[in-house]
Amino acid sequence: MSVTILVGAQFGDEGKGKIVDYISSNADMVIRFQGGDNAGHTVVNERGAFKLHLIPCGVFKKGCKTLAGTGMVINPDELLKEIDDLTSNGIDVSNLYISSRAIILMPYHIELDCLSESSGRTGIGTTKRGIGYAYADRARRDALRFENLLDDEYREIRLNRILPTINAELVAKGGTAISIDFLREKLNYWAARLSSRIVDAVSFVNDAINAGEKLLFEGQLGAMKDIDLGIYPYVTSSNPTAAYAAVSSGFPISKITEIIGVLKAFSSAVGTGPFPTEIKGSESYIFRGSGENIDDEFGARTGRARQVGWLDLPVIKYASVINGFTSLAVCKIDKLDEFDEIKVCVKYKLDGKEIHHMPSARELERVEPIYVSMPGWKTQTRGIRKYDDLPPNAKKYLEVIENATGVPVKYIGVGPARDEIITR
Repeated sequence: MSVTILVGAQFGDEGKGKIVDYISSNADMVIRFQGGDNAGHTVVNERGAFKLHLIPCGVFKKGCKTLAGTGMVINPDELLKEIDDLTSNGIDVSNLYISSRAIILMPYHIELDCLSESSGRTGIGTTKRGIGYAYADRARRDALRFENLLDDEYREIRLNRILPTINAELVAKGGTAISIDFLREKLNYWAARLSSRIVDAVSFVNDAINAGEKLLFEGQLGAMKDIDLGIYPYVTSSNPTAAYAAVSSGFPISKITEIIGVLKAFSSAVGTGPFPTEIKGSESYIFRGSGENIDDEFGARTGRARQVGWLDLPVIKYASVINGFTSLAVCKIDKLDEFDEIKVCVKYKLDGKEIHHMPSARELERVEPIYVSMPGWKTQTRGIRKYDDLPPNAKKYLEVIENATGVPVKYIGVGPARDEIITR
């Protein structure tokens, strides 16, 4: 038995899809434990290039069970689109399951999100996918869950109770009330297509653990987007930290055997909020690319150009503290191959004084990053598959990360494809 949790150590977009796809070769089950279709995990393997938004990246391993877990908010239309896309590419999705307790993201959640963002009153740069509103309905006990697709009578009762409040909110925000007939038709269609995949996730997960299976929990986004511990309010509406895998899935934390933190060899972010190490100009283009390549720095969901910057060690150290990483995966080290000099942020100054904690988002907008400079390696790393073959300066760069966090680097990504990786 092993329970591995893999989460992002930065602002999201760290390369989790690649690492999950790689290590799921040894997994019996892969579980997405939070989030919705507001972000994408990019996988490049022998089957092609894929951007998954809801389905766990373990779907590519034959015989591996995949679960869209309890902590997720799931737009069934998007899920069905992914299922159909994978199927059309010859990918077997017969082992995909959905937690009965997962929240159904409804069309009105998307509309409410779009209205809020366009008004400018509460906009924080969301993806307008309705994620926050679905989680808000969960908190106020107004959400529908996938278990409701299995009970026609109760589903109708719930819909009639919920809709007056929803329509009042839509109208108050300048939108249009939504028809119960439209929603009923949607729910009936979703029930017809998805009911056979719905399971009781608590027993599903715990039975697998007790049977000695190897489970891999896949997080979405990263530590700095955690609703409690991230750069609030510029955060997601769930907890992309490791402990939430156990909380949302209903298994004891004592069963966790490994926690992998995934980071890029530099920093990136999408959306609004503080980003201390941002760089612009020609150096940013080297990191970001033009958007023509699968590993260029453009959002997998939104297509928005990401902010890019030098590696921010205070962020990585903070993520390590709150997650308890046992190993690290450093992706995209090949993106540093062209630099003569590489900067690394090692500390922050706030109001002229060095600080040793992660400040609030408002303070983070004012911090001064303290950099050290390291010589680059000016050698192509993309074809390397053994750690000993890396340029000495690339090894030193990885050692700086290890020394700062006290966590060993186990995986090193040297390109977007599954096999473009070094394992130590």
